[in-house]
Amino acid sequence: MTPSDTWFYENFSYTGSAIGFRITRKLDEVQSPFQKIEMYESTDWGNIMTIDGAMMVTTRDNFFYHEMMAHAPLFTHANPKNVVIIGGGDCGTLREVLKHKGVETAVQCDIDEQVTRMAEKYFPELCESNNDPRATVMFDDGIAYMENAEPESIDLIIVDSTDPVGPAEGLFNEAFYKNCLKALRPDGLLVQQSESPLALMHLIHDMRKAMSDAGFKNFRTLPFPQPCYPTGWWSGTIASKSACDLTKFREGDASAKTFATKYYNVGIHQGALMMPEFMKTELPD
Repeated sequence: MTPSDTWFYENFSYTGSAIGFRITRKLDEVQSPFQKIEMYESTDWGNIMTIDGAMMVTTRDNFFYHEMMAHAPLFTHANPKNVVIIGGGDCGTLREVLKHKGVETAVQCDIDEQVTRMAEKYFPELCESNNDPRATVMFDDGIAYMENAEPESIDLIIVDSTDPVGPAEGLFNEAFYKNCLKALRPDGLLVQQSESPLALMHLIHDMRKAMSDAGFKNFRTLPFPQPCYPTGWWSGTIASKSACDLTKFREGDASAKTFATKYYNVGIHQGALMMPEFMKTELPD
């Protein structure tokens, strides 16, 4: 590092660690009614979005998260037609969902329009499906959206949220999960980003307990790499309305997928189901 290098650091007090990116300049910032969104240009990771100082998205590595949050649950469901994304303002998960031709409708409900406007400007590749006729991109309270959703009208709910603080805090409790359960069809699935299994296992325990208390039957937490997030390792937790086996998925369809991915494939999905020993101990089936 030379004296002229400029770095953006995010410190993780809970883990006693930090991550940094070498940046060339600050591109933009906006204070929305909910949070502060900042955009940076980096030397090696493309554009970077932060919200209230926390890393959200980089050009280089966002595909890990978006692909696992979309394709793993979509291929786990037998026939997903109607999908709702709560959060997801950068639109990358929506893009991945709409790669599935069997999906008939995909609603994205994010409370903060400014996140999407920043993504459209600095991550246009993530927003390339926003005008798909199957897509509805709306800016509203996701908690209220699920509370008012028609019963048994949704096949898959993807909770693509920030950390459980601020605007996203209400997306991690029993009341929210009860509304999701009501809105799902009998074979419906919920998937939620569930933070780092290495550093934040207590949050995964709390989530799964709240989901169980709300009436969800089975759970599976799938880990995957995410270099720009705390510990570089992240997860998504799938919950089922019925007592189905979440270790089974449509392997044939996943193997024969007709769309391009950078990370997800049938082998990656199989591997994510084989949890490390410490996760098996903490999260028994």
